[in-house]
Amino acid sequence: MGFLVAAINVPPPTTLIHQQVKSKHVCSKEEKLQERSLFARRGFLHCVVGASLMAKLEFSGLQAAQAEEKDEGVVGAFKSLFDPNERTKSGKELPKAYLKSAREVVKTMRESLKEDPKDNAKFRRSADSAKESIRDYLSNWRGQKSVAGEESYAELEKVIRALATFYSKAGPSAPLPDEVKAEILDDLNRAEEFL
Repeated sequence: MGFLVAAINVPPPTTLIHQQVKSKHVCSKEEKLQERSLFARRGFLHCVVGASLMAKLEFSGLQAAQAEEKDEGVVGAFKSLFDPNERTKSGKELPKAYLKSAREVVKTMRESLKEDPKDNAKFRRSADSAKESIRDYLSNWRGQKSVAGEESYAELEKVIRALATFYSKAGPSAPLPDEVKAEILDDLNRAEEFL
């Protein structure tokens, strides 16, 4: 596992102040104090930005190291950091954001379907989580040409339509019958195969 180290070259504030003093304009004491506080704040911001950059580079380095462990090599690791697409289990290249959103829908739907509807508090929490992930998925990916023809998209659309049809007929708080649950779980499993 390798770590990337970066250094930020920030000139000391006193160097810049001395350069200004050598110019034709002579600063008053108040101006010098304002300049020093300004440079002190800038120095602090440089430290914060530098620390953020270091954390990002370290995180990227960890991702690169993990990719190396998968025998992708260094070039493959850096390429995967900047590539907006990801290869699925079936070998297709799909947007990473789509895959993340679709996997979240599958996960939350499964958790919601496995909850006992008699334990109302747990069931509501898992159902709300599933609703939120579905809303997010639909708001970002409904009708997107880049994924509309994909099998996973079709399966998830089928799941969402089945739920919508059931709840529009039976009411928003009706318990799902076992056959509807089984059908939805099968569709979720098929969608997951393509992710």
